[in-house]
Amino acid sequence: MISRLLVANRGEIACRVFRTCRELGVETVAVYSDADASALHVREADAAVRLPGATPGETYLRGDLVVKAALAAGADAVHPGYGFLSENPEFARQVLDAGLVWIGPPPAAIEAMASKTRAKELLGIAPLVAADVTEADLPVLVKAAAGGGGRGMRVVRELAALEGELAAASAEAASAFGDGEVFVEPYVENGRHVEVQVLADGHGTVWALGTRDCSLQRRHQKVIEESPAPGLPPALLAELHDRSVSAAKAVGYVGAGTVEFLVAEGRAHFLEMNTRLQVEHPVTEEVHGVDLVGLQLSVAEGRALPPEPPKAEGHAIEARLYAEDPASGWTPQTGTLHTLDLPSGPRVDTGYLSGDTIGVHYDAMIAKVVVHAATRAEAVRKLAHVLERARIHGPVTNRDLLVASLRHPEFGDPARLDTGFYDRNLDALTQAPPGAAYAAVAAALAEAEENRGRFGGGWRNLASQDQARTYGDHEVRYRPTREGYAVSAPEGVRAVGVAPGRVRLDVDGVVRDYEVARHGDTVHVGPHRLAVRPRFPDPTDQREPGSLLAPMPGTVVRVADGLAPGVRVTAGQPLLWLEAMKMEHRVIAPASGTLTALHAAPGRQVEVGALLAVVQTDAQEDQTV
Repeated sequence: MISRLLVANRGEIACRVFRTCRELGVETVAVYSDADASALHVREADAAVRLPGATPGETYLRGDLVVKAALAAGADAVHPGYGFLSENPEFARQVLDAGLVWIGPPPAAIEAMASKTRAKELLGIAPLVAADVTEADLPVLVKAAAGGGGRGMRVVRELAALEGELAAASAEAASAFGDGEVFVEPYVENGRHVEVQVLADGHGTVWALGTRDCSLQRRHQKVIEESPAPGLPPALLAELHDRSVSAAKAVGYVGAGTVEFLVAEGRAHFLEMNTRLQVEHPVTEEVHGVDLVGLQLSVAEGRALPPEPPKAEGHAIEARLYAEDPASGWTPQTGTLHTLDLPSGPRVDTGYLSGDTIGVHYDAMIAKVVVHAATRAEAVRKLAHVLERARIHGPVTNRDLLVASLRHPEFGDPARLDTGFYDRNLDALTQAPPGAAYAAVAAALAEAEENRGRFGGGWRNLASQDQARTYGDHEVRYRPTREGYAVSAPEGVRAVGVAPGRVRLDVDGVVRDYEVARHGDTVHVGPHRLAVRPRFPDPTDQREPGSLLAPMPGTVVRVADGLAPGVRVTAGQPLLWLEAMKMEHRVIAPASGTLTALHAAPGRQVEVGALLAVVQTDAQEDQTV
């Protein structure tokens, strides 16, 4: 029997495993980097061991340090979570060699399946040889052999870009998984990403616990997942189950795993087998009424599964809430998460609480929000409602995108689901939610009322002219009166009640309440996040034309070969690469011209908005002649 378990991971998944351990009476041990010293998973564990350093390579990817931590804390088992070392067979061997219980498949099974190249060879699928790729093979997908989560993946549509994308994908994979091996395979456009959850014991039983659809993805990383995958023909569903069980049996699999397919034109193309628990495992748990982590521990203790898995009931859907800006290239965001408060009802798996800080070193996911209902339509409606009413104050998030995605007609029709959803619809989905102008009115009046209370009550010395404030792109004009506040812009708005944190507005006869919370230069009004514009902009806060600024805090990992002041650059040319939250981001030349300044160098840490380089465009050069 397992009595004390160490989770070789962090954040949400560590907290998720700890929850099951508490229910089973198993003590818990966390490991943490210096950047995670006060993280939620550390606070929730019974004991915690420091891994010196901040980057994954110094900490969570150091299997030797993790095993040493387990032994020091008196743990008798190790759960790898997902990502990091979860699909590293050498780490599994280190755990077993130390006399600890490994909560995962045998190292040989990981070796056979965790490397996507070897898994395809085992199943008789040959990847493309990079050196032999021709124009006729395009588009192709460059993919990391280890790990997952969209890291180390690049779609290549031009042959000239292949070499650079191979290098970029390899660097990203090495940083995320400690393994820079990549391979090339044909890229199937706009198929459905469908996967099968498998669970096997050590006595020959292998379950296929239904399907999941994970087609809504950005940068090859899943955003919304659901179970069961809707609208699959019975014959295709049976094929997916049979092939998944066969793959598990072929390598003597034990534990939880997922077999992934791309379904296009009625055919299922094998993608990979993930030899670990998936991020999206909660939707399977909700539909089948199981605890997959609990079953992992049970299997690791040698117990047998029942002959057949529990039947599925209803429909579950999960949304990944990220600190990122979908409208700006999905750039990750950092800072204090002032408030994270969701309505009661949904399952919320998270590694953060209100007041925690989202840093630069790890994944940008804040939480997974999961609902279960009798039908798909009910689950979709319920999840959109919950997300819309959540109080999420702090960095920019993808909350509005999630709500808009769930309510989009294409998502409502399972026959139209495919991985190209965001390529087709992103511009429309990232439009500001309706009502932002009225949210700005509420922000302005709440601020005015707060200032009135701060500097003395009463309505003496009333201003005879309108006061103007700007929030986001919305200018508000109002005037205090003896009866309250009169709003002149936007039109059709009447203030019914005003308090520092809550405002009631009548908009064309419809009355609504607005909760207002300001944090620094940002004000949150319901689902709206608005930047507070200064009344008098700082004239010194100006940038030279052509300045390239860091879109997020991170580390400069590469600078283009030969790049230096005076060098000619062309529009769209990659100039340097930033790494933030385990993802690599390219900074490109906005137009053709001459590089006049370069302030970036490999290894340099930069904050958001930091000046990286300056390109004097051809048009600017013509004006100076």
